[in-house]
Amino acid sequence: MSMNFDRDEFLRYSRHFALPQIGLDGQAKLKAASVLVIGAGGLGNPVTTYLAAAGIGHLGIVDFDVVNLSNLQRQVLFTTADIGRAKSETARQRLQALNPHVEITTYNEPLLSSNAEKIATNYDLVIDGTDNFPTRYLVNDICVFLGKPNVYGSIYQFSGQVSLFHAAEGPCYRCLFPEPPPAGLVPSCAEGGVLGVLPGIVGSLQATEAVKWIAGIGDSLMGRLLLIDALTMEFHQVKLRKNPNCPVCGDQPTITTPIDYEYFCGLSGTEEQVKAPQLTANDVKAKLDAGENIVLLDVREEWEWQIAHLDQALFIPLHNLPDKLDELDPSQEIVVYCHTGKRSAEVATFLVNEGFTRVSDMTGGIRAWAMEVDPALMQY
Repeated sequence: MSMNFDRDEFLRYSRHFALPQIGLDGQAKLKAASVLVIGAGGLGNPVTTYLAAAGIGHLGIVDFDVVNLSNLQRQVLFTTADIGRAKSETARQRLQALNPHVEITTYNEPLLSSNAEKIATNYDLVIDGTDNFPTRYLVNDICVFLGKPNVYGSIYQFSGQVSLFHAAEGPCYRCLFPEPPPAGLVPSCAEGGVLGVLPGIVGSLQATEAVKWIAGIGDSLMGRLLLIDALTMEFHQVKLRKNPNCPVCGDQPTITTPIDYEYFCGLSGTEEQVKAPQLTANDVKAKLDAGENIVLLDVREEWEWQIAHLDQALFIPLHNLPDKLDELDPSQEIVVYCHTGKRSAEVATFLVNEGFTRVSDMTGGIRAWAMEVDPALMQY
């Protein structure tokens, strides 16, 4: 394979040209390739940076989030001045400045069953930089349907995982994990934390797998799951096999079209749930000021409670709640809150379906309380 490079590119990619495994032909393959990166956060930052620097011809970036201060501990494409800006567009500007030869397309929208296939269809390879199970399963399924390789990465606290899934030649993600776990069983990075440099390690490995696959060099991680422990700095491998009973890539698949997985990831694991009513922070403040006998239930983690909490609240972390239901009085009015409202909505719905009849969710969580009721309260 051959392709013309201009004067700037010959110097820019000279260290690749010097590698016998890449050379001019391999670099031409990179220039002709298109890669879709799902997520411009912790993993997406190093992935897109190294792929742009490597000379991938076309990068697609899917992300509809905005930069916030808590991202900057690990998302090194962004600066303090970028807070409030769209991650996808901010990343595009940084990456275009790094390498103007790369074409970059951004999708400032959530990846859903309705748009995933349309977005991914024209890319050669997909890289999963997501931080949630619904999108991770959707990415896997779309890659299976379209016959595209899926470079997977995940991070949590000090641990990381990397693999390359390609159902045409080996296992897919569902061969390893057939169904998403219920929310609350596996904390998110926001709840459990993540070492700031870990996304750089895992994302760099994902970018490495992508470059190798496109250039056709080395041994990919297909059929292997790489496990990383940053505390001990140990790397282990687990061999993976294609599951003939896999619901999406098996001999008799039961999933043949894209699905949105929000129901799979509910706290109770069922689609037939009665939703709890919602109250704003000001609504809750008015109830307290009126002397109403309500129980404020804080379901965050210990470290979050230490940063900021409401003095009158009852503290039961989400993961302890199923074992401590007897500490709650079903006859009392209970208002559940967390950091931003996601966990509290799940818990409030869970309690309603457990027979608690006077439960509400405080929308926006303690962050809304700090913004609307008590600006002196510490935010994080």
